[in-house]
Amino acid sequence: MSTLKRFLKDTIIYGIASVLPRVVTILLLKLKTSVFKSETFAIDVTYYIYAAYLNVLLTYGMETAFFRFFTKEKEKDKIISTSFISLLVSTLLFFIVSFYFSNQLSVFFGFSNPLFLKILLITLLFDTLVVIPYAYLRVNNRPIRFAFFKITNVLVNALFVVFFLWISPKFNIKLPEILTTNFGETPSVIYVFLAGVIASTFTFIALFPIVLKLKWQFDKQIFTKLLKYGLPIMVGGLAYATNENLDKLLLPNYIGKSEMGIYAACYKLGVFMTLFITAFRMGAEPFFFNHSHTKNAKNTYANILTYFTIFGTVFMFVIIAYIHLFAKITISRSEYLQALNIVPIILLANLMLGIYHNLSVWYKLTDKTKYGMYISIFGALITIVLNVIFIPLYGYMAAAWATLVAYTSMTFVSYFLGKKHYPVPYHIGKIGFYLLISIVFSYLSFFYFIKNYYVSTLLLFIFIGIVYTLEKDNLQKIK
Repeated sequence: MSTLKRFLKDTIIYGIASVLPRVVTILLLKLKTSVFKSETFAIDVTYYIYAAYLNVLLTYGMETAFFRFFTKEKEKDKIISTSFISLLVSTLLFFIVSFYFSNQLSVFFGFSNPLFLKILLITLLFDTLVVIPYAYLRVNNRPIRFAFFKITNVLVNALFVVFFLWISPKFNIKLPEILTTNFGETPSVIYVFLAGVIASTFTFIALFPIVLKLKWQFDKQIFTKLLKYGLPIMVGGLAYATNENLDKLLLPNYIGKSEMGIYAACYKLGVFMTLFITAFRMGAEPFFFNHSHTKNAKNTYANILTYFTIFGTVFMFVIIAYIHLFAKITISRSEYLQALNIVPIILLANLMLGIYHNLSVWYKLTDKTKYGMYISIFGALITIVLNVIFIPLYGYMAAAWATLVAYTSMTFVSYFLGKKHYPVPYHIGKIGFYLLISIVFSYLSFFYFIKNYYVSTLLLFIFIGIVYTLEKDNLQKIK
């Protein structure tokens, strides 16, 4: 099996693990938007924004550091146990202190109910403790087991969300008094958070046998290496969280909580591109490290970016061409569709982010993760400045454009720095051509042939025909 074919096989399996759960999440969007008004949906969005920030803080780059040193160090058992023990100790300390001061912290975060934060803390506790078990499955080429646990987690979560928001009120099923007394009337947004903590607890229990197999050894020298490598990634992760979420934190102050809920709902349609990117990353990260010393590794990385761009651009055009169908499937209330114009911008922004993740191989393989931190901070600064200046003037459209500008800028900076530190012969001409074609076709479809699916489908076949004509010889070499 060729290197590229093995990569594609693993990516497909990891893709199933990443895409199917997220598809379920997208489908839950329809239920949420049918039950919640935009102001209530904004609470749901804010909760997960803080979850994203805290998740980055609690993992502090340890997952990527684990991949790097697991393939590099001889004492692999010490890498596994040291990584897990460090996360276990830091997470428990954070949980105990935060839970003790949960009432004060709830006011700081702006939660109207202290239970929001308590549920979030418990969820984060279990989510963080499964990071290394999940990474262990990935680095040992166990994608099927990985996929099983990931999919099960989301299905458990979805089952309880559907039960709380739809089955219980529809069939007049009485919930335990402890829930109705503390959480208010059904349906309540807090039930969504409760479903999350149930799923996270279930997943931790399911993965606990991997934890039991660990040889409990903590190596200070290895920990120092892991921390030195991971902390810049953590800072970069916080900057990425800012790029993704700052707009949603600022919008309520500038244009109102309801408008933020509308923007956030349409923003989630950009998740369709995130599905593709996430599937790719799950297979790519361990692959890049495992094959860094093989012959023609750089040529392989170059080909992977080309194929990523091809699939990504086609995928983007498909979503834009049939955007109203996707919106109808995923969003219930018509009030949410006011922000549909942001979707093409967010899709392109996410595609540029995917290209950036490909390019980031240079600073991860050369142990120069500080550059990843610098680039992410640079992108976050662009996001902050553009949002603060232009949201008051142009509303949520400014937020969407700020995301695109930030990710595009990060991509260019990473490319030029990579040429200096770890030159890879990327096919820039091809990549630029496919991006240009997809942008032009997407523009025509969205602004001139909106809902004209005959023309959009014709453009799609033309696009695929161009790709096949240019790539058929290369595709035949993947054996």
